[in-house]
Amino acid sequence: MARARRPGSYVCGIDAAMDVIGGKWKVLILWALHEKPCRFGELRRELPGVTEKVLAAHLRELEEDGIVHREAYDEVPPRVEYSLTERGETLNEALGPLGDWGKENMLGGVSAAGGQMREDDDVALIAGRP
Repeated sequence: MARARRPGSYVCGIDAAMDVIGGKWKVLILWALHEKPCRFGELRRELPGVTEKVLAAHLRELEEDGIVHREAYDEVPPRVEYSLTERGETLNEALGPLGDWGKENMLGGVSAAGGQMREDDDVALIAGRP
């Protein structure tokens, strides 16, 4: 079942962007693919709690929006890899400041050492990832 788009009815750029990244898992999928192309099973392991059905649906939607590229290799057994398109890379760059805001405001600005979070502190944005 295809998702209905609202082209022409967006009230601002944020509205249009949220139509693309809306959903609990899409931003986390983008962040996981930022590191390297992944197979479906790898993505599933990177995102604990996502179901196969939801992951497959989100990947299809991101592919339809030109954010994710799906490469199917003619091998036995079949192999499929997902990667970010150039458009997906620019979307991830745009999400960077949002991640910074979350680190500063929602994670309390505190590092693991108990002190104040510094700009160079690395905080895992996905549970279980370094």
